[in-house]
Amino acid sequence: MIRIRFVSADGGEVREVTAPEGERLLDVAQADGQPLEGTCEGQMACSTCHVIISSEDFDRLPPASEEEEDMLDLAAGATRTSRLACQIVLDTALDGMTVRIPAERRDMLGR
Repeated sequence: MIRIRFVSADGGEVREVTAPEGERLLDVAQADGQPLEGTCEGQMACSTCHVIISSEDFDRLPPASEEEEDMLDLAAGATRTSRLACQIVLDTALDGMTVRIPAERRDMLGR
């Protein structure tokens, strides 16, 4: 099992969950009740599953594709360590990763 720490947008709540290897981070986050919309259901056609990976953990991720980078350009509050949760597949290299939910987000209407 892979351990993931979710930090709320205001930093006030930290939840640690476990998930099996091969699960998408978006699915794990949604199952935990994290406020990630994932409107396009992982088709990389929106940025509503934008998360911020801790700087200590960011380099453990495979590089983002050009398509993911393009979608992150549309994400509200994107940072250098921003990723789309639908594009992160959990493996043992990511055990203990910390993921922050952005304070600013857009819903499917682009608000």
